Order: sequence, then C-alpha cells, then structure tokens
Amino acid sequence: MSDIFGAPRPQPAAPPPDRRRRVLVPTLITLAALVVLGSVFTNVWTNRLWFRSVDFSDVYSTVIWTRVGLFAAFAVVFALFVALNLFLAYRTRAEPHLLRRDDPAARYRFALTPVRKAAFIVVAVILGIFAGVVGQSRWETFQQWWHGTDYGTEDPHFGIDHGFYVFDLPWLSFIASFAFTMVVITIVVTAFVQYVYGGIRFAGRGLSFTRGAQIQIAVLAGVAVLIKAFQYWLDRFNLLVGAGGVVDGATYTDANARIPSKNIMIAVAIICALLFFSTIIARSWTLPAIGLGGLILSSVLIGGLWPAFMQQFQVSPSEADREESYIARNIEATRDAYGVSDVETRPYSAATELSPEELNASAESRVSSRLIDPTLVSPAFQQLQQVRGYYTVNETLDVDRYRFDGEDQPRDVIIAAREVDLDGLQSSQRTWSNDHTVYTHGYGVIAAYGNERGPQGEPVWAARDIPPTGEFEFDVPPRIYFGEKSPEYSIVGRPEGAEPIEVDIPRGAGGDSDDPENATANTYDGEGGVPVGNMFNKVLYALKFAEPNIVLSDRVNEESKILYDRHPRDRVQKVAPWLTVDGDIYPAVVDGRVVWIVDGYTTSNSYPYSQHRSLREATSDTLTQTAAQMALPTDQVNYMRNSVKAVVDAYDGTVDLYQWDEEDPVLKTWMKVFPDSVQPKSEISEGLLEHLRYPVDLFKVQRDILTRYHVTDAQTFYEDGERWRVPEDPSNNQGALQPPYYLTMSRPDQETPQFSLTSVYLPNNRQNLAGFMSVNSEASDQENYGKLQILELPSETRVGGPNQIAAQIQADNQVTQTLLPFEQATNARILRGNLLTLPVGGALLYVQPVYIQRSVEEGSYPVLQYIIASFGEDVGIGSTLDEALRAALGLEEGAAPPPEEEVEAPPEEGEGDEPAEAQTPEELLQRASDLYSQAQEALQDGDLATYQRRINEMADAIEQAEQQLGGGS
Repeated sequence: MSDIFGAPRPQPAAPPPDRRRRVLVPTLITLAALVVLGSVFTNVWTNRLWFRSVDFSDVYSTVIWTRVGLFAAFAVVFALFVALNLFLAYRTRAEPHLLRRDDPAARYRFALTPVRKAAFIVVAVILGIFAGVVGQSRWETFQQWWHGTDYGTEDPHFGIDHGFYVFDLPWLSFIASFAFTMVVITIVVTAFVQYVYGGIRFAGRGLSFTRGAQIQIAVLAGVAVLIKAFQYWLDRFNLLVGAGGVVDGATYTDANARIPSKNIMIAVAIICALLFFSTIIARSWTLPAIGLGGLILSSVLIGGLWPAFMQQFQVSPSEADREESYIARNIEATRDAYGVSDVETRPYSAATELSPEELNASAESRVSSRLIDPTLVSPAFQQLQQVRGYYTVNETLDVDRYRFDGEDQPRDVIIAAREVDLDGLQSSQRTWSNDHTVYTHGYGVIAAYGNERGPQGEPVWAARDIPPTGEFEFDVPPRIYFGEKSPEYSIVGRPEGAEPIEVDIPRGAGGDSDDPENATANTYDGEGGVPVGNMFNKVLYALKFAEPNIVLSDRVNEESKILYDRHPRDRVQKVAPWLTVDGDIYPAVVDGRVVWIVDGYTTSNSYPYSQHRSLREATSDTLTQTAAQMALPTDQVNYMRNSVKAVVDAYDGTVDLYQWDEEDPVLKTWMKVFPDSVQPKSEISEGLLEHLRYPVDLFKVQRDILTRYHVTDAQTFYEDGERWRVPEDPSNNQGALQPPYYLTMSRPDQETPQFSLTSVYLPNNRQNLAGFMSVNSEASDQENYGKLQILELPSETRVGGPNQIAAQIQADNQVTQTLLPFEQATNARILRGNLLTLPVGGALLYVQPVYIQRSVEEGSYPVLQYIIASFGEDVGIGSTLDEALRAALGLEEGAAPPPEEEVEAPPEEGEGDEPAEAQTPEELLQRASDLYSQAQEALQDGDLATYQRRINEMADAIEQAEQQLGGGS
C-alpha cells in the first residue's frame, strides 16, 4: 500500500515470536478453562433442573454440598499442611555462607529462588486439588459414618456392634490412609526443599542435616509412625471383614497371632514415634534409627513370621479342628448377612407312592403353572400387537399376576409395554423433528394369559390393541413416555390452541385401516420433564446434547419440556445413588396407570465374618449373558437386603421409593441422610402390593450362597463334600447357568398354589438333582412372603437334573415322532422353552413348552405347539399340559404328529374373502392355511381388523374339519 503521494506506507512491525507465544499461551489456557468450567456448569445446572423435575432436589443438594464440603476440607488441609512445611523448610534453610556453588543442588536453587513463592503455592494447590478429588469421592462413606445406625448385634470376637464395622470402620480406615499419605508426601517435598537450600547435604558416605531440617523431618516421621500405630489398631478390626483364609473373617491364626501381633505393633510404633520426637532434645539420629529398625524388625518377625509359623505348624496339620469355631462364625454370619438364616430345608424323596390316576389328580389340583415362555414369546407379541413398525417390546418379557373380575385367585400373566422404537422408522422419516418431537412415546401394554394358548398356539390376550381392549382398565390413556426403549430425549408440549404433533393412536390401529377417523395426536401434559421454554435452558440443553436445533427449532416453544434419563432403572439409580438396582425391572398396571416396578438393594462389604461374593458373578446366567436382563456391577459384597421397592410412572416419570425392609440398618442410615426421599412401607397401596414380587437378583445371590451354606455343621462344611452347584441352562450351548423362573406352584405343605420364584441344585461334579429351591413371591401375603424353602433329595436318589431330563426328552420316541415332521421341514424351527421343575405328589414334575416357528422369513414368529411333561422315567407330549401329563402317566396316548401340510411352505394366496365351498377335511385345512397366510400379510401391513377376520375364519375352517373327522367323514 502507499500514501497519497505514492510513497510506500510504513507497515507495523510484527510482534516478536516470544511476545506472540506469551499472548497465545494464556489465551489458550483461558479458553480451555472456560470450556471446562462451562461443561461443569452445564452438567451441574441441568442435573439440578432434572432433580427438581422429579421432586428430589434435596437428594441432589445433599450430594453436591457433601462433595463440595469434602473437597474443600481435604484440599485445604492437605494444601495448608504442605504449604506450612514448605515455609518451615525454607525458614530453617542453611545459612548462606554454608552454601557452595559446586554443590549439586545449586542449579536447582538458582532456578527455584526467583519463583520460590509461586512454586510453593502451585505445589500446595495442585496437591490440595488431588486430595480434594480423592476426598469428595468418598462422600457415601462419610455420610454412612456420620449417620451410622447400630445393628443391635455384636461380633463374637471384640463384642462390638456390627454397625461399627459397616459404617465407622471404612471411614476411619480411609482417614488413616489419607493422613499417612499426606505426611509421606510432605516429607518428600520438604526433604527436597531442604536439600535445595542446604538443610540436607551429602557429606562423605552419609547425609548431613542442619538442626532445623533434622527437627522438621523427625517430627514429620514421628507423626507418620503414630498414624501407622492407628492403622495397626484398625487392622485388628479389618481382619474380621477380610478375606483370604479358609473362610472370610478372622480365622484361628488371625485371632491367636495376627491380632496379638497388631497389639504389640501398636506399642512398638508409639515408642518409635516418641524416639523420633526425642530428636527435638537430642541431636542424634541414633534413637530414631533404633526405633525405626525395631519397628521394621517387629513387623517382619511378629507381624509376618509368627502368624506364618502358627499357620504352617500349628493350624494346617489340624485345620478342621482349629478352624471349627471360626467356620461356625462364618456360616452364621453369612447366612444372616444374605437373609438365608431362616431357610427351611426339608428332606424330599422325589419318589411317589401314588397311582397314575392319583398322581394326575394331584397334578391337576396343585399345578397352575404358566406355559408361555417369556423368553420366546416376544416375536409373537411383536408381530401380532406391534401395530406399527415404530413400536416394540423387549426381547424377554416379564411375568406378573393379576386378579381379573370374577376370579378367586390371581393368574400368571406375560406382560410387555408397547414402547416407541425410532429404529423402526423409515430412513426418510428420520429427521430431528420426527425423532425428538413427533415419535415421543409408546402406547399401552400387551398381556397374555400365562397358562393358555390359542387354536394355533398363539397367545391368548388379556390386553391388546390401540386403544387398549381386554381385562385392564385405565384411568388415563396408557402412554409410555418413560421406559426401557425410550429415545435419549424428547421435547414435548405445545402452546395453547396449537395442533398436537406427537403421534398417539396411529391411523387404522383400532378399526378399518382405511378409516383415518380414529387417528389421534397428543400433547404431553404430565408433571415430568424439565421446562425449556426460556433461552437460558435452551442453550444449556443444546450444549448438553450437542444439538443446535434445540435453540433454533420453532417446535421448542414456551410450553416445551425436555424428557431425558428416561429408563426407569436409571431414574431410580439417579435419585437413590446409594442403591444397587435389580437387573430385571417390569411393567405393571396399578390403579389404572402403567408403572415400572424396580427393586433396590442396600449392600455392604464390611459385615464381620460374612463371605464376600461378586454381585455380577453370583447373578450371571443365560439372561444376563444375552442382555435380556441388566448385569449387576462387579462389586464385592458380604451383606445384601432388598430394602426398597421403587415405582416409576410410565407417563410422567414420577419416582416413588418405598421402605420395604423396615429392620435394615443400612436403609435406616440412608433415610437419615435423605430424610424425605423414602416413603414408609405403610404408604404402599393395595393395588401396588399385589404386583410386588421377590426380586430375581437377590434370589440369585441367595441361590449362589446356599450352594455351600446350606450346610450348617462346621466339620461337614470344611470337608466340602456336600457342595452344590446351579445347573447349566439346557437351552443354552454356551455353558451359562439356568435362570430362576417365576411361576405359580404349590409347595408340599400347601394346598393353594402361590406365585413363586424357583430354581434347582445339582451335586458338585454330577448331573442328577440335589435340591429344589423356591421362595414365596406373593408380596400381598406378608406372613409368608420371602420364605425360602429347599427340598433336599437323598444322596442315593438318582433324579435327573435339567440337562439329563432335556436329553431324556429328546431321546423319547413319542416326542421324536411327534416333532419329526417339523425336524424334516426345511422352513420350520423347533424352539424348546424353559424347563420348569415342580414338586407334585411327592415326586418332581418337569414341564417344557415346545414352540414351532413355521418360517424363517421376516414376520414369522414361534407359536406354542406342544407341552412336554416328565415324571421320573416317563415322558409325555400333548397340545395341553393335561394331555402331556396323562400321556406321561400312561393314562392315554400322547399327541399325534400334525398333518405334514401344516409345516410345508405356505401355498400361494387364495380367495380369502370368499365363502368356503370345500366340503372335505383336506380342502378345509387347505383353506385354513390360505387364510393364515393372508392374516400374516394383513398383520405386516398393520391391518389388525383384517388380520382378526382372517384368524377367525381360519379357526372356523379348522373347527369344521375337526367335526368332519370326528364324525368319520
């Protein structure tokens, strides 16, 4: 460029590179700090808004302020302690005339001196921040210590209340460890400063200390040793909750060598600390060195070799006798900690003396078992009741029970929530507006009777369709805004007078698919959700979800709310972070509303003498490995209670926590921490109580514990010859364990069948049955709910286990002949359902449903074709449980194979809507097959009305064919 006279205009000189760097670095640091602070603020503030929306603000504020307080306390204490000692180290530095320029520390001194104050502050602040982060992470441990509750029971060694071990000991151990670490780190940084400024010098072959450095280091070392003495005191109690011996808890060597050695080490450590403090008067390291050497020698000889020699030469040769009383303590404590101390174990011969007729009558009166397998019926629910592609149900459904009008006893029901599934939309429909403002919720529940099958093996519905029809009554439309399949977030709500846009009842869902009159949209008006009508909240959530449309879209208006964290399990875990949540949540219709029921556990790993178990390992089975149920965390616990029943409303997301175990000290402690978060048990309504059940994960843990702890005699326990194991699932080829099953059954001492959770045991290294375990799961029966019972089979009995029975069923000639047409059909699949075990008539009955999937094409689903029953060596198969039982007992012939036409590929589409003119059974069966194909096509198109007409016509055709065959035609 040039000025008006044409002369070049002088350019400003570029800043030197060093100056640019000096400007750039602070700018980048400032931007990074703003990003971090902005992210933290967004997270904290949106969480605050979320907790306010579910009315648990006190929980969030308590957690936040506890963590902030602990961070500040630990950070300040650590930083001030380090800063004070750095200041003292500098004040007690060597005189300048003693410093030499050829000293190796000189270069550090020259570099540190100009920035000494800033460096000391930075070191103290950084160490303080790390300490604060560590301290705030222990907020739960702190709150349990601060609000701890007595158990009212004492440990058998020290006679101290169990509450000390569960609530106090973890916090005291952490404080001791933190303090020791703080002092050791301070010694290191103090020694470095003393070295830099000449307080510590290398002199010949040793170290030389100035008087100030000697006193400071000695005092810090003395404090560290005193803290170590406190840790030795705590170690005595930690031995009672530790692991590693023949059983968990204190063993013979612990009680007679390690605990006495800890007492001696306490005295030695205190003497050692006093010798360090003596350096203040004495100017020699001799006494502290003697004390430290004595402490180290004592820890090796008294703390290490003495227990090792006792274990090797006194305990191991007679371990069974030496450890007997300690094993007995472990057995008692473990059974109490896991809630199995009152399990009823009774002998069961599993051999009946009843005649076949009497056994059949006993089975008919005592067996009310479900036949529908919730792990296999999901495709049928999906295909028959999905209604639209953007609705879905879980791959594994849930078992509940309902008492319908006119029935004396509740019935097992297989139930699923019809949830929204964005993956079911066409690609052209996947826009931000559709995903987050239109397809926002599911609709209704689908339910089938657990012990009934339709004419073609399809479920018999107790609840179906949109709008819902069937046995259930709803006070409000059963919309599912909160569920297991809900989108990450949805924005709902419209201004007054605006047209609703949230898809509610799709066109044709409740009648003729060509009639749009029944199609409706909805505008959410529930209490749940966070308002995002103002710009501040819009920006916050745009940042949280990295989505600018939240700010830019006109669909986000002054009435809008954002729904997120919608999985019921996550919602309960968030409002009660101190709970471990069961992996199997389930929907229920309670008092006219759809809700999710969630079981919550309080746990501890500090219950004295109790055996530790990994939650994930103890609860792992087929369902967790296939992700049908959520796996629990890998936490090691030795105490567990189902202390809370939680309910999440499927429409507005309301979370209610109810106290279930009124005696649990851990729950009482947390109720002190969060006074208004858990409602008393008396607030549980009768309608809700009917649908509460014994939780599956607690049962799995108890089942795992009882594989060994069903033995209560210490000597027998030590010999370990009576150990049991849980069988592998015969329907799984990966070696996963068989899951427990919910079903309605009668125990040997009961006349009325009750809803129960059941499992079986095998002897170790064998496949025959060792025991049958059940628990009463009827929460409304408060007297008997939760009572565990084990039917223990004699060791000489050879009753087959699940895998042996499964092999026996597969080898049975009648079963083989019945299933042969399906085995030979290229387009059919045989799916064997859960193998249920039931005590009947003094024997054990096995029941297994068999599903047939007649086509591998999309849209096909398994149908319940047969029931197999096995009594001892006898196996029967039939289309109903009664037929299978009678066939197994030899009272009548079993099911015959169906005509081969039923399993061939579907014929070409026929004249489905025309009246049937066929008169022969063959023609009627062909017409039924044509109608079945047309019904499936109508179902895929979402035309439920046509589908139902075709199914009814097919059933009429089959009935006519059966009548003609019965008449000899």
